[in-house]
Amino acid sequence: MLTRADLMAFLDERAIDHPTLEHAAVFRVGEGAEIKAGLPGAHTKNLFLKDAKGQLWLISAGDRTAIDLKALPPVIGSARLSFGSAERLWAALGVTPGSVTALALINDPDRQVRFVLDRALADAPVVNFHPLTNTATIALTRAGFAKFLAALGVAPLVVDFEAMKVIHERNAG
Repeated sequence: MLTRADLMAFLDERAIDHPTLEHAAVFRVGEGAEIKAGLPGAHTKNLFLKDAKGQLWLISAGDRTAIDLKALPPVIGSARLSFGSAERLWAALGVTPGSVTALALINDPDRQVRFVLDRALADAPVVNFHPLTNTATIALTRAGFAKFLAALGVAPLVVDFEAMKVIHERNAG
């Protein structure tokens, strides 16, 4: 598995700017408000999931985005979704719980994990991710993040979670 240093070298080799802020470990989305306050750009939450057929999924969404795992399967073409185990997360993406990040796709050369990207992040001028560890955050421009994904050969499935939420709420009433 590649390390944070390997990731940084990968970004450097491709001239992808990656300003980095070192900070105390952050394990959940609700933590680190003071860290986020000092970082411009979109902040993320990242979910590592497995569907009922064994397909692995990584979802990167805005940190305040509501994700309805019961309503999501028909949108992304998956079976019923549940959270992947820590062991499966390590085997697939080389990170531990609390450090899940879209940047961990660098550790999936066989593309076993399908990547779902929130439309809000895809459109954000700057996105912030952990660089394979939850003790730092790096900022990537939209172009830099797109360049990173292209270098990996990853084409994300972009989902508008806010629209999905609105549609779900309308259908519920």
